[in-house]
Amino acid sequence: QVQLVESGGGLVQPGGSLRLSCAASVSILSISVLAWYRQVPGKEREWVGHITRGGSTMYANSVKGRFTISRDNSKNSVYLQMNTLKPEDTAVYYCNAAGNVWGQGTLVTVSS
Repeated sequence: QVQLVESGGGLVQPGGSLRLSCAASVSILSISVLAWYRQVPGKEREWVGHITRGGSTMYANSVKGRFTISRDNSKNSVYLQMNTLKPEDTAVYYCNAAGNVWGQGTLVTVSS
């Protein structure tokens, strides 16, 4: 059973940067796709982007050019580097493995 633990959330000013981490309990080489999602209370969970086993990435239009997903197979971890943050990026960010395993989420608040 895969377990995912996110970390790195917090309060950041508009225009700032933050890096989220997601640590898996198994080798991430066994996971075909690792994704990041986010959710604002009262709204549906939104796909942010993903990275494949081979390292290919895709992003939602709302974050393209500002967010970068990377992975470190030796640490069984995937990362979400968020730059030029906007207030509308405020949400709980979740890591997802292969579409059916979720972490507990980490809160990102973008505010001055």
